[in-house]
Amino acid sequence: MTIEAPVETRPNRYALKALLASSVGYAMDGFDLLILSFSLGAIAAHFTLSPGESGMLATVTLIGAVLGGAIGGVLSDRIGRVRVLTVSILVFAVFTAATGLSPSHGWLLFFRFLAGVGLGAEYGVGMTLATEAWPSKWRARAASFVAVGWQVGVLLAAGVSAWALSHPSIGWRGLFLIGAIPAVLAFFTRRHIDEPEMFTRMERSKNPVRELFSTATRIKHSVAVMVLTSVQNFGYYGLMLWLPSYLSKQHGFSINKSALWTAVTVLGMIIGILIFGVLADRVGRRPMFLAYQVGAAVSVVVFSRLDDPIAMLIGGAVMGAFVNGMMGGYGALTAELFPTHARGTAQNLLFNVGRGIGGFAPWLIGLVVGWRGFAFAIAMLAAIYVIDLVVTLALVPERKGVELDGVGEASVPI
Repeated sequence: MTIEAPVETRPNRYALKALLASSVGYAMDGFDLLILSFSLGAIAAHFTLSPGESGMLATVTLIGAVLGGAIGGVLSDRIGRVRVLTVSILVFAVFTAATGLSPSHGWLLFFRFLAGVGLGAEYGVGMTLATEAWPSKWRARAASFVAVGWQVGVLLAAGVSAWALSHPSIGWRGLFLIGAIPAVLAFFTRRHIDEPEMFTRMERSKNPVRELFSTATRIKHSVAVMVLTSVQNFGYYGLMLWLPSYLSKQHGFSINKSALWTAVTVLGMIIGILIFGVLADRVGRRPMFLAYQVGAAVSVVVFSRLDDPIAMLIGGAVMGAFVNGMMGGYGALTAELFPTHARGTAQNLLFNVGRGIGGFAPWLIGLVVGWRGFAFAIAMLAAIYVIDLVVTLALVPERKGVELDGVGEASVPI
């Protein structure tokens, strides 16, 4: 039984607008990271980079996201969700375009870091906006729709990358210039969204970061979310940033075939995310996390042993459904674990700490690839989902059906 909320039980027009704005912004983040993935080979050839140096381009982007997430999260709890989203997308757009103009590897690293700073605020602030706007009965589904935005951006990146990289006159530099265009469009989408009522009537916290560690329970919840999101990001970036190269070098896939595999895998991710959101609202957050963690560990090992192209397409879709299907769950769970005056900080800081830790995956996998090969490096990722499983069992409470009161703690089920 849960405490009933004196609010609407179905999403209103504002909730739909907030969801659209958050999803579109997150789509641009996915677009940027995946055009980097498809460009790694061309960039490495242009600057004569080793696998480790190539992987570091993604790593510094994600480290920048940690800084952007920390700054953006705190500011979103101080000055507003929508304002921070607007500024972050402009920073992101400028330095995504600058990436395509980089004269050297050093400048490339610098611009990727700053693009990451803009990217870092995107997920957490958008997820906060969406989860505060939607009723508790639909919260996991709303968070899942935001997460699906990333995958739509990835699909767009797969198609645009295949086209741009096949035309020498455009190449990887032109691809990043193109990548800034949709980000500008996302900026205009946000101009028509007001701050959520829950934010406007809350008391501001002088130190929202301290709120995340103010009690033993908050510390436990913060550690749990950081571990879960670290595993999520490590697995996701480790797979998605290196698998196009893996398919090309180990199995002889062309750019177009690699793009097809990516598209099918991402479709699997979209299906997995949407199923997670629906079932998490019906049966609970914990059961769905546990089921998907087991599925991720098994599917990664199975995929690493496949060599038939058709089997790899199907296996990639199944693996994608489990590995990334949990994304919507993090947004809903984090919203329900922390009070409104620190919710933006929690969503941004905790997720982006996980993103920063996960950001080492492309670099570490690049080192393992040079040592034992692609297949071994991919299979090795299965172990991280066992860690995920243990932390979920030990530290993650069930929060299905709780109401966010708009001022302090979420109302807890009784």
